[in-house]
Amino acid sequence: MLHIERVRLSIIEMPLKKPFTTHLGTLGNRQSIIIEVIDRDGVSGFGEAVAFSSPWYTEETTKTEWHILNDYLIPGLFNQEINHPNEVSSLFDSIRRNEMAKSGIETAIWDLYAKKQAEPLSKLLGGSRKEVPTGAVVATQNAEAAIKQIEKFQEEGYQRIKVKISPGNDIDFLKAVRKEYPNLPLMADANSAYTLDDIEQLKALDDFQLMMIEQPLSVTDMVDHATLQKHISTPICLDESITSFHDAYSAIKLGSCQIINIKMGRVGGLENAKRIHDLCVEHHIKVWCGGMIEFGVSRAHNLALATLEGFTIPGDIVSSQHYWEKDIIEPFVEVNNGMISVPTGAGIGFSINRKRLKEVTISYEEYVKGKGV
Repeated sequence: MLHIERVRLSIIEMPLKKPFTTHLGTLGNRQSIIIEVIDRDGVSGFGEAVAFSSPWYTEETTKTEWHILNDYLIPGLFNQEINHPNEVSSLFDSIRRNEMAKSGIETAIWDLYAKKQAEPLSKLLGGSRKEVPTGAVVATQNAEAAIKQIEKFQEEGYQRIKVKISPGNDIDFLKAVRKEYPNLPLMADANSAYTLDDIEQLKALDDFQLMMIEQPLSVTDMVDHATLQKHISTPICLDESITSFHDAYSAIKLGSCQIINIKMGRVGGLENAKRIHDLCVEHHIKVWCGGMIEFGVSRAHNLALATLEGFTIPGDIVSSQHYWEKDIIEPFVEVNNGMISVPTGAGIGFSINRKRLKEVTISYEEYVKGKGV
C-alpha cells in the first residue's frame, strides 16, 4: 500500500528554442505543472500536468489544472487508500473530465510505485522494448522553412516526420515537401482544420502517400470521420477526439479511423492509455505515442508507455534539447539513429535536476496530509 504524505506542485515556464506554429497559433513559451508525490518513507514520484496556458488544444489550461489539483484531486488523494496505481483513475470518477490534471497525479503515483518496487516503470506497464523509435514534428507551415527543418531531422535520424496542414496551406505545401523528399515517411496533422465540405481537397491528399492524416475534422466528431474514411485511402488518425476508453471504442465501432494517437495526458493517465492500447491491439488499430511539447518528466513517462507492443509507429518523443536549452531531468533524453534507449533504473529512470527545477519555477505550493497547504 502507498502512504502518500505530501504533494508538491511547481508551475514551470521555459521559452522554446524556436516558436512552434500551427494554424491555431504560435507557441513561444511553455508552462507546465510538475507534480511530486512523497510517501511516508520519503520516496518521491514525479508526474507532469501538460495542459497549455490557453485552451487551444483542449479546454484545460495550466490555471484550471491548478484549481482542480488544489481543490479536488489532492484532497481526494489524501483521503484514499492506494494499493496500486491502476486504482487511481477510478478514485477520480466523480470529477468530470479534467484529464490532464488527473494524469499529472496518476503518473506521479506510477513513478512512486515503480520506485518502491525497485523496477523500471516500463516493465510494470508491461513493456518489452529496449529502444523506442521516434519521429519529429515540423514547427512551421512555411514550405522553405519546413524543408530545412526536415533536413536537420534526417541528419539526426528521426524515423518519420509530421507536418501541420490547413485549408489553403496543404496541397502546395505537401508538393514542395514531396519534391525534396519523395520517399520520406510523412504524416500530416490538421488539428481539426477541415469539414466534410472539404472532402474533395482531402481526397487530393491521397496523392502524397501519407502515413496518415491526423484529426482532419472536429475534435468532438466520430460520425463525419467515419464518412470521410470511406472516401479517402489515406488512413485517418484520431487525436483530440479520443479522450477516454469509450471514445476509442466508439471510433473503432464506427470505423472513424485506422490509427489512434495515444496521449496519456489527454486520456487521464497511464492506466487509461494502456487500456486504449490493448483495445486497439485487439481490433488491429495501429497506435503511436503523441507528444505535447512537454518537459522531461512527461517525456520519460511517454517513453515507458511506448515500450508496449502496439506502439509500432514512431512517436513524438523527441530529444530533450529539441525544444529546450536545458531540461529539468538528468540525463537528458537523447535520440541516436532514430531510437531512444529505455532507461533501466527504477521508476521513470531519470532524476530531477532540482536546481534547474527551482530556476524555472514561477509558482509553488506544498500540501501535507492533515494540514492542507
